[in-house]
Amino acid sequence: MSSLTLQTKLPSVGTTIFTVMSALATEKNAVNLGQGFPDFDCDPRLVDAVTQAMQQGRNQYPPMAGVPVLREAVADKMAALYQNPYSAATEVTITAGATQAILTIILAIVHPGDEVIVLEPCYDSYVPNIALAGGVPVRVPLIPGTFRPDFDKIAAAITPKTRAIIVNSPHNPSGTVWTAAEMRQLEAVLAPTNVLLISDEVYEHMVFDGQKHQSAAMFAGLVERAFVVSSFGKTYHVTGWKVGYVAAPAALTQEFRKVHQFNVFTVNTPVQYGLAAYMANREAYLNLSNFYQEKRDLFRAGLKDSRFRLLPCEGSYFQSVDTSRINDLKEADFCKWLTSEIGVAAIPLSAFYGAGFDQQVVRFCFAKTTATLQLALEKLQRL
Repeated sequence: MSSLTLQTKLPSVGTTIFTVMSALATEKNAVNLGQGFPDFDCDPRLVDAVTQAMQQGRNQYPPMAGVPVLREAVADKMAALYQNPYSAATEVTITAGATQAILTIILAIVHPGDEVIVLEPCYDSYVPNIALAGGVPVRVPLIPGTFRPDFDKIAAAITPKTRAIIVNSPHNPSGTVWTAAEMRQLEAVLAPTNVLLISDEVYEHMVFDGQKHQSAAMFAGLVERAFVVSSFGKTYHVTGWKVGYVAAPAALTQEFRKVHQFNVFTVNTPVQYGLAAYMANREAYLNLSNFYQEKRDLFRAGLKDSRFRLLPCEGSYFQSVDTSRINDLKEADFCKWLTSEIGVAAIPLSAFYGAGFDQQVVRFCFAKTTATLQLALEKLQRL
């Protein structure tokens, strides 16, 4: 038996609540609305496009930054949607999912001692990524209840050590979508600084009720400092393929690619060619908001007469609810009780806060088949 020990680089990281709740859901045979991915298949035409690429011999290393045809498709899409002409050659990079993209950005730009502002509640990879780069996370809360940005607190958090801020819209876990006015406020706050922006836009095509996604790529004062991150996995229901992209000005992309080439080098070839071919079907992402709004509306209607208090859901595929009218359990305990006694798994919002801030709010994922959602609603309506 070896006596070697390691000094951990992530001392606060243990078994996540996502793992705990998924295991409990399996044990109790509960409907799992905790996990943030679909339980339905992608368009068979996308699988056919990838299969065809394999059969055509597209199975060796592609260029480090991604196959040109896919980068060109991404650049064309962003130009059409956000009126920003990114160069496919020097400003778009294909990544092994959005999580790898965000880690790579942080490793490329954050030096030991640099501060990075994160807006809580936030996706659970942000803070560990900053720690791995030797940076210092600076947690700024979104406004409790509404989860809208508090620009006074954001401005107060900026110091000479601030290297970057991470913004996520549509937002996981709350479903909040930043408005154009809020993006302009962010633009004004950052204008006198050299702070870089990491704009996590993986749910960009899931925005409801006639709203439009306000990409950082649309704002002149943001795009010059922004790494815009998105995910093919989220858009095309293929989260297990782990393919995303980063768009950023050439100087930022150059530094990004220096790290990208050594921590992943490149992304599997046939999937890239398959995605490029499938992106010719623009309706697949242009209709995604309608597809998920139907699921959101079904889920919200099913809970309308329950004791859950529904929080606004403007985008993403997550619905947050206040549980205070049901019992006084803390969020994590409520989720365990709900899974064990009612048969539906959810995730506590406290898991997205560094200090475990508890406001009796939990998150459901409605990226599920109608049958799955109806089964969950039958159980939840007992409340």
